[in-house]
Amino acid sequence: EIKKRLTSGNVCYHSVQNLLSSRLLIYKTIILPVVLYGRETSSLTLKEEHRLRVFENRVLRISGPKRGEVTGGWRKLHNEELHNLYSSPSIIIMIKSRRMRWAEHVARMGETRNAYRLLVGKPEGKRPLGRPRRRWVTILKWILEGWDGIDWIDLAQDRGQWRALVNAVTNLWVP
Repeated sequence: EIKKRLTSGNVCYHSVQNLLSSRLLIYKTIILPVVLYGRETSSLTLKEEHRLRVFENRVLRISGPKRGEVTGGWRKLHNEELHNLYSSPSIIIMIKSRRMRWAEHVARMGETRNAYRLLVGKPEGKRPLGRPRRRWVTILKWILEGWDGIDWIDLAQDRGQWRALVNAVTNLWVP
């Protein structure tokens, strides 16, 4: 799924590259929504997160090289310089904040809705061998690990408090 989304982002970029002048504007308005589509409802592995970071850095490098102060020659921008130039949260932070907003939406659903039942339900039956897969709820609890003792389903009922929590968690990850 990630590979398909990244390929869609690349195709989208190359199809409109000549039409728009601002490369950063292309990234923010076209490429980023294509790559982020549906990411809030799925769990990402560390490998997929790394691939998303690499993709983001590669796309942000289209702003061009930088002239070195010492040598006067051209050099690639380092990742930290790219993110300072872009001055926006990384793609992983955006996915995590969208995941928290989706969690609020599902937590406010009625108990008869399938999405809510899947979120709070316990699977029955025999489990496969090996390490358990990363579950969506487990990842959400990992995001909220600094706030011990929070019952996030109850907290999500109050939109103002939940929005403040999402902003606080998102600001913690901004480099």
